[in-house]
Amino acid sequence: MNDNPGESPVVAPTRRVARIVFVTFLLTFMTSRVVVILIMARRMPDFFLHLGSTHVHHLNYGIFLLSAVGATLLFENPVGRLRLACAVAYGFGMALTFDEFGMWLHLGGSYWQRASFDAVIVVLSLFGIIAYWPPPGKMKAHHWIVGVVVVAATALFYVVLFRSLNYAGMKFGPTFQQLEQNGPS
Repeated sequence: MNDNPGESPVVAPTRRVARIVFVTFLLTFMTSRVVVILIMARRMPDFFLHLGSTHVHHLNYGIFLLSAVGATLLFENPVGRLRLACAVAYGFGMALTFDEFGMWLHLGGSYWQRASFDAVIVVLSLFGIIAYWPPPGKMKAHHWIVGVVVVAATALFYVVLFRSLNYAGMKFGPTFQQLEQNGPS
């Protein structure tokens, strides 16, 4: 069913596209973290791109992908499969970019900055709301009640999550930073 009443049936529904972005973002973020850990621990070949002595971080790939998606959306007005491909590329590019949010926020520093995790959680939450929240015209009283409960539970979850991330940072942060220092340069 199409979420946008005036939208052509050829165009992928907005909620379907939002769900594709959400899932792609989540899977890309998890995969990028695992791959970096495996490369740093030398359990996977180093396939980082180096131009001279410069390590090209994966946030750059994300920026290029986001630029390509933006140009495609601006100049092509994609429908059907091209729109779905843009959704996948957008989710992939956003995850690669926000995975290193702390590095571009602080213009350097360790890959394991807490700001990156926080940014990913916020972006993923926004994508989740866009993907799964009922359209405004279909909101009923029970949706609002559930929404308030979900927002309260999410706030509590964030408090617990951020505390656990602080604990994880203290417990595992030095190990990850040592991996980064001793890993491929």
